[in-house]
Amino acid sequence: MGLVKIFSGSEALALDLKQRVEATGISVELRNNNQANVFPSLNNAKAVEVFIQENDFMKVNTVVEEFKMGL
Repeated sequence: MGLVKIFSGSEALALDLKQRVEATGISVELRNNNQANVFPSLNNAKAVEVFIQENDFMKVNTVVEEFKMGL
């Protein structure tokens, strides 16, 4: 099975969701494609993406939906 993206947004929100999902025992992968450190003159911070294993999605769907409803 592959990874499925469950969220894309600011780093603070992504870390909050990561903590909530990991509290259920599910592993989380964060991907931050922000190039600001490589090209400091660019001021276009990209979203941090949160991924989980596809077969874990149903286990944390409620957590993800509750998180998104609180935004």
